[in-house]
Formats: sequence, structure tokens, C-alpha cells
Amino acid sequence: MTNGEPTTQSAHSYPTVLTTESLKGGNEDVVDTNVNVVNAMFEELLDAEEISPAALRSYFVDFYLTQALAGGFAQYVFTAPEREEVDPYVREGLAAMGAAAHLDLFNRTVAAFGALTDTDVDTYLDGGSGWTAGGGTEEDEPGDGVSDAVRRIEELDGEFESILQTEDIAALNAAWLRGQADLLLLADDDLDAHIAGRVARISDLAERQAAAAEEALLDAPEFEQIIQELCDIAGHSLERITMGDPNYEHNGETTLAWHFTTEQGEFLMLEDDDEACMLNPRTQEILAAVEFEEAAEFEEAAEFEEAGA
Repeated sequence: MTNGEPTTQSAHSYPTVLTTESLKGGNEDVVDTNVNVVNAMFEELLDAEEISPAALRSYFVDFYLTQALAGGFAQYVFTAPEREEVDPYVREGLAAMGAAAHLDLFNRTVAAFGALTDTDVDTYLDGGSGWTAGGGTEEDEPGDGVSDAVRRIEELDGEFESILQTEDIAALNAAWLRGQADLLLLADDDLDAHIAGRVARISDLAERQAAAAEEALLDAPEFEQIIQELCDIAGHSLERITMGDPNYEHNGETTLAWHFTTEQGEFLMLEDDDEACMLNPRTQEILAAVEFEEAAEFEEAAEFEEAGA
């Protein structure tokens, strides 16, 4: 562990970076600081290969924990950007932290999910049979059309929180981060400068910036584009899209809701066939709405203007 820049570092070795303030706090402070540091590095266009492997394992284990607590393995599947890249980080992190029971559960759940048919996948991600760790529901009856495979993975979801009582992932994660041999401790005020220094050494930074801008323009998911447009209409600045909830209850119906934050708090994006709206979940006030036909006409007009220019 060092309190400044490492004296020697190979071209392909990067330290795990935490702040001195985070170590004075609890487990969540330590884990959250690592998450914030990794997010900042990604935002500044550092690649995964240019970030500490331990930091990435901790980062994705925390992501898995957050999603599992929010909605089980279905929420993790629904939210994980690229599971073929994320799953190995989760496995390696859980193993390195000593979370053996959680690792075993993760592997069993991944296998169970992989064995589902396309129909079972849709059923499971839509809420399955309504089975809960507390023992089941009135809907959870034989012959209700839910397969044994879906019931099995729901049972595995039920194991998660019980294992968490004896194998606290957040505590194991924080302890593992504190014990990293290459740990680099920085004052809060020095963190931005450290990341800026690493970014300054990127030889193809201009190319990465151009590629990132093009990707953001062309490949942003439709829900992200809609949320951005709603924020623009409402006069908010989008900060982060936190999660998608396929089972949100609104006006007595289950619908897909995207949770996101702006500088003014947390909000939801709901949509149907005709329009999307920005909802304040605390007051149920609709702050902005977009009709999809109008949005399409606007996009066509913008494309026409660009072509004419």
C-alpha cells in the first residue's frame, strides 16, 4: 500500500485506487468509493485493460449484489450490459473475496438460467409464478403454466438473501479491497488529477473520443434516447439511468419502468404504444411526455435539414 504514486509500475499493471477518507468509513464507503473510481475511469475512456483487475472484480460483484437485492437474478440479467464479459468478473471476485457460498449459488443460477427455453426466459423475466422466499403465493399452484425450470430458478433466487445472512458480500468485498497489495491511497482532492494523468498517457485518446461520440449518437438504446428527450423537455440534466424494472405497478397495471436520476432527484420513464412520460414517483406528477409519432416526425425533419445543409 502506498500513499502516493507508485514508484514502479509495469506497463500493464494498475493499482486499486481508494481514498484515504473512504478507509475511515464503513464497508459501504470502501466499496462505493471503488465503484465511483471505476465509473470515473470508464467515463474518461480508460479501457478495462487499463484498470486494476481487482477493482473491476469488486465493481462487478457490487453490481451483481445491487441487482440481486433489487429483483433477483432476473434483474441482473435484465440490467447487465454484456453478461459474457461481466459474469467472469463476478465469479473471480466472489472467489477472491472468499464468498464461496455465493459463488456456488451464482454458478448454479447461471446454469439454471442457461437451461431455460425461450418461453421460460420470458416467463421468468416477466415475474414467473410470483414465488417468494417467504414460501409462495396464491398464484403458485400446480398447473398455472409455469414450468419446473422456472420454479427451480425462482427457488435459487430465494437462497440469495438467506446466504447473505452468513456471507455478507459487502463486508467481504470491502475487506478484500483494503487488503490489496497494490492499493493506492489518495486524498479526495488528488483523485481527479491521478485519473487525468492516466488519461494523458493514452496514445489514441482522440480516436477513442471520436469513437465514443459516434457510438453514443448511433448506438444509444431507444429507452436512453427517450429518457434524454424527456429530461430536455422537463429542463433537467440526466445524470444516470440506474435500472429497468419490468414489474412496476402503475395505475393498477404492471409495466416496464426505467429508473433514472437528474440533478433534481430520482424519476421514472414509463411508455406505452403511443407515448412515453417522465414521472415523479413521489408525487405521481407527469413532468414531460413525448408522443412517438411526433418524435418520429421531429427526427425526420432533423434528418431532412441535415441533408439539405
